Amino acid sequence: MKTSYKLATLALIGGLTLATSCSKTFLDVPPQGQQTPTDFFSSNPNAATTLVNAVYAKMLDWNFISFSWNGVSSMTSDDADKGSSPGDTGTDKDQLDNLTFTSSSLSFNEVWVGQYEGIARANQALDNLPKLTIGDTLKTRLIGEASFLRAYFYFNLVRCFGGVPLVTKVADPTNQADIDQGRVRATSAQIYAQIEKDLQTAVTGLPEKSQYSSAELGRATKGAAKALLAKVSMYEKKWDVVQRLTDEIIASGQYSLHPNYGELWRESTENGVESIFEIQGKGTTPARGAQGYFVSQGARGDGGWGWGFNTPSEDLEKAYETGDTRKDGTIIKRGATLWDGVVVGTAVENPRYNYKAYISKTKETFNGEDWETNKNVRILRYADVLLMNAEAANELGQSAKALASLNLVRARARGGATGVLPNVTTTVQTDLRTAIWRERRVELAMEHDRWFDLIRQGRAATVFQALGKNFVAGKHELFPIPLNQIQLSGGALTQNAGY
Repeated sequence: MKTSYKLATLALIGGLTLATSCSKTFLDVPPQGQQTPTDFFSSNPNAATTLVNAVYAKMLDWNFISFSWNGVSSMTSDDADKGSSPGDTGTDKDQLDNLTFTSSSLSFNEVWVGQYEGIARANQALDNLPKLTIGDTLKTRLIGEASFLRAYFYFNLVRCFGGVPLVTKVADPTNQADIDQGRVRATSAQIYAQIEKDLQTAVTGLPEKSQYSSAELGRATKGAAKALLAKVSMYEKKWDVVQRLTDEIIASGQYSLHPNYGELWRESTENGVESIFEIQGKGTTPARGAQGYFVSQGARGDGGWGWGFNTPSEDLEKAYETGDTRKDGTIIKRGATLWDGVVVGTAVENPRYNYKAYISKTKETFNGEDWETNKNVRILRYADVLLMNAEAANELGQSAKALASLNLVRARARGGATGVLPNVTTTVQTDLRTAIWRERRVELAMEHDRWFDLIRQGRAATVFQALGKNFVAGKHELFPIPLNQIQLSGGALTQNAGY
């Protein structure tokens, strides 16, 4: 969806909705405390699409995809270190890396606010789309897109915090019931139920990837909705659902593994054969990119190009088998020559950097903006679908089926070489489970999955404590509810155990 984003900023903090105008051509928002009238949107022939574009646009914001999200979802894990200079804490990224964070740590509040701002925009779209006079096909699709995005935002929240306020409509700040709704935590089960409901709407209403025109490529699809629902179901251990959905995606013929793993994060493969959903990093008027996502992870120091945060760990580097092309496709080393001919300085501060967050300033359409680049951020890939399919099959006692999907992923990782990364052959369920989990780590490294995978697998304490990280069982499975949000709620929001 390399299209212009027209922004309607709708901020939701602790469940309260505030509206401001960010586009002369879109919204002149009425005073706070008033509902936006339906005819306000009906008077704009492009309002329906613009409403949904604004939801997509939120994912480019600093507090949604960038520094704090990298800290919470990646630097906490055994795949990544804080990086940068020893004395540069990134405000609280050292706390996240060392698992010494508290409810006052800045990153948690930024993640909370960023996700809820996205939810607020989705609610604005979903409240108004049914009332607009547009074609049924377009209306159904746009409702599906907004539902998919809201589900994704809530999935991020429930994985981080457990039960959170469940807000599914535009809140009226003059209505006490709406205010209270945003101050009280729903249960995790209620959040998951809403996510499933939204994704079922998306599955029903969205077209397949091949049914979009090239101009619309990048919007949420039926395959994306099924993949996200499969992932959600995996966290809930609904293995029959995971298998059914991933089987359907595989059988759809819409996706395949890109032959060269290292090319997956280049501009040339954006929205390509392996892509299921990406955050689109380029518009036309104005150009917008994921704020700070790439520069904050670039090599730091003499011979570098960024801030140096979120660096691959030594433990991750050791996790790759001999001959695994994914190591060189994931980790940039000091002194390396990159795919575009750039030579990494030997004086850069950290020994490893994230190749999946590299932008070529000579071989890609670099727009001259380190802060907002043209590059997409990958969210869902076909390899993840194959590994979910393998895990579900194994949990259902279907080892042969599990091995078939698992070994497809391993075959690509060989890069055409022989005698490396042999097929997994074990049919012992526990051993095959371990093999699938190991494969998820090296296949999806630095893609914001590892921390959450270890939590859902129930082995985070064992893995982290073996590395000297002070993971406290019964506490660190969830992050703390941000203190700011508890204060904004007047104490109505309750804190997670141990904080």
